Amino acid sequence: MLRTNTCGELRLSDVNKQTTLAGWVQTVRKFGSITFVDLRDRYGITQLLFSENLNEQLDANPLGREFVLQVTGTVNERSNKNSNIPTGEIEITVTDFTILNKSITPPFTIQDDTDGGDDLRMKYRFLDLRRQAVKKNLELRYAVGRSTRNYLHEKDFMDIETPFLIKSTPEGARDFVVPSRMNPGQFYALPQSPQTFKQLLMVSGYDRYYQIVKCFRDEDLRADRQPEFTQIDCEMCFVEQEDILQMFEGLIKRIFKDVKNIDYTAQVERMTWENAMWNYGNDKPDIRYEMKLCNLKYPSHTFPTQKDISSLISGVDFKVFDEAETVIAIAAPGCSDYTRKQTDELTEWVKRPQIGMKGLVYIKCNADGTFKSSVDKFYNEEKLTAIASSVNAKPGDLIFILAGAEERTRKATSELRLYLGQQLGLRKTDEFKLLWVLDFPLFEYAEEDNRWVARHHPFTSPKPSDIETMIQHNPAIENAAEYLKHPYANIKANAYDMVLNGNEIGGGSIRIYQKELQQKMFAALGMNEAEQQHKFGFLLGAFEYGAPPHGGVAFGFDRLCSILGGSESIRDFIAFPKNNSGRDVMIDAPSSIDEKQFEELQIKLNLKQ
Repeated sequence: MLRTNTCGELRLSDVNKQTTLAGWVQTVRKFGSITFVDLRDRYGITQLLFSENLNEQLDANPLGREFVLQVTGTVNERSNKNSNIPTGEIEITVTDFTILNKSITPPFTIQDDTDGGDDLRMKYRFLDLRRQAVKKNLELRYAVGRSTRNYLHEKDFMDIETPFLIKSTPEGARDFVVPSRMNPGQFYALPQSPQTFKQLLMVSGYDRYYQIVKCFRDEDLRADRQPEFTQIDCEMCFVEQEDILQMFEGLIKRIFKDVKNIDYTAQVERMTWENAMWNYGNDKPDIRYEMKLCNLKYPSHTFPTQKDISSLISGVDFKVFDEAETVIAIAAPGCSDYTRKQTDELTEWVKRPQIGMKGLVYIKCNADGTFKSSVDKFYNEEKLTAIASSVNAKPGDLIFILAGAEERTRKATSELRLYLGQQLGLRKTDEFKLLWVLDFPLFEYAEEDNRWVARHHPFTSPKPSDIETMIQHNPAIENAAEYLKHPYANIKANAYDMVLNGNEIGGGSIRIYQKELQQKMFAALGMNEAEQQHKFGFLLGAFEYGAPPHGGVAFGFDRLCSILGGSESIRDFIAFPKNNSGRDVMIDAPSSIDEKQFEELQIKLNLKQ
């Protein structure tokens, strides 16, 4: 061994101990005839003292940043202790040293507050990984994985690998495809998830399966998306929805305890999809704070069970509201003192292309019970009081109202709620709130194709009460304008998403396991019998051999780690991530291949100009 101890190990109790350390030179500080060096490894930093008798050797072999150094010496108590590091009470008086390898000057400083930008650090990711901040992220990732495996092992789950080279069945995101040299003109696909394989494992009798598995989707990238990502993928048979919810609440609570030392004893809240959309404007609401939406006006078919209060804003000839499909309000707590500049800035914020609104109406609920609004010309005190009451605004609050097309306005109000929550300090990174969202629609209507598409995926079962409706009716939509009257429009999915702090961290469903129902689902999605057999004949065939009732869930491993680590980007928790263009700039991938490889694959490259 080239070392007897690590750089994060030694303490005052080790004083007078002879030790050998090895690591990277963090800093060199020369003071007259003595030199101090901070030596770093994965475990921490230890200060080294090179006394006067080693000066000649140091002059002959000067140390630089990131040199790989081995030292032997004695542990002594430091005179100038550093309380910021665990080893800050001791130092090593060096008696002998060896430079194991030299380093050129690194392109950025290897420390938490580095001077390297994202692009530079990604190009030299092997250096970036030496930084303590990055190391902590990967340690957290490892801890989440270890906790997951321990919990699932205790619950009798088996870790079973499934293949990476599979059949392309594009239904959601684009597949990454891989040409087969031994089968010219044919291609494998990299799995977007192990969905069909884990269902086949249930048919095979492996009643509790899991993997922490790589998945691949050829999608445009953003902070929480990578072309290759990791899932905690799980499946169980002989279960109902409640069994799944209980099992995986337990998993996340275990991870909280093991990784963050948090006892999450509160009951995990549950909310229907309709209530999530109605109260928060999206299906992954952040419930750490209130500020719920007040739906002053909306199309009757959108949320048929909700109360219509559009009379509050009608009858005053305010065309912005009268001509809008949807009008939604929210109350920002304690913001009635916002200046004109602040309300103008928020108006410009909602006008941005990403939000897409034309303007923003505000109503100030003054502390004395009076109101001041941008629509005083149209709405009297009585009307403003009624609106404030409906949105649960209190004296001192500031009401914001958006109006326009249903889908855009609901999404924009949701984004405004999240933005205000961030500005007001209501979205704390050290506070965690879990939620199950249930009872999603099974189908969405794709107007451009005049057909149904699966909201989750085509293997999701309808609620038991809706199965006969699905089997008995023809999925064809004869008149696009009448799709809302079709029985399929009201079928609920036996599906569930887990939400953490406004982020979907996991989702799953009870699966279809009867051949007839699965064929009906495929038909609803526009697949004829021949296409069903071509794409999923193996699964339909398996269902004829005693497939058990089963269901499962998949958690976004990278996203869960980033939330627990207080970061918005999953890239911070991946050892070698891609950039926003899907490139690994460190190894320069993707890259071209040589002509011989094209010949072996019998492929010609035809790039469009």
